[in-house]
Amino acid sequence: MIPILLVDAGFVRLWIFHAHPFYFIVVETKDGTVSVAAAFAGHQEAVQDRDHKFLSKAVEEAYKGVDCKDGGPFGAVIVHNDEIVASCHNMVLCNTDPTAHAEVTAIREACKKLKQIELADCEIYASCEPCPMCFGAIHLSRIKRLVYGAKAEAAIAIGFDDFIADALRGTGFYQKATLEIKRADGNEAIIAEEVFEKTKEKFQMY
Repeated sequence: MIPILLVDAGFVRLWIFHAHPFYFIVVETKDGTVSVAAAFAGHQEAVQDRDHKFLSKAVEEAYKGVDCKDGGPFGAVIVHNDEIVASCHNMVLCNTDPTAHAEVTAIREACKKLKQIELADCEIYASCEPCPMCFGAIHLSRIKRLVYGAKAEAAIAIGFDDFIADALRGTGFYQKATLEIKRADGNEAIIAEEVFEKTKEKFQMY
């Protein structure tokens, strides 16, 4: 093997050799001590192949949702221990539910299947960058990793505009906010706030 890098700092010399699929790191100190470490060069490639496999499934779901007229072209899969536990697409039209985005639907299905409300040991693959609602759902479910394909701009270009901040500012590309927001005051606010104090001993925080 021919070293691909040599560092000589006087008190230590470092060589890096490549013999696929490994990198060998050889360190020689001034007193003649030699140590060798090996790193698996194919790890990154393996991760990329794995991501490609699951993301491709999410893309398939996106096509499926449109073909079935269930909703928009969005798909998502949730993976647990290298196995798909939920494979879903946008169901907004089918369910008459504006919150039935692919990611939210997949999270609901995965939670039911795994019988848990936290998915900290799961990953989610989305065909497109999630909207703010879906990002919120992913955060609340404690999913540890998100991989998405298309940027949000690709969806915006065909009419999907879910940037809440832009909508509220009136700068949304398609959607403008028409929501009126008011916080109750007086006795109504006090009664609503008392709910937390009066129920805190009756439920376990999740």
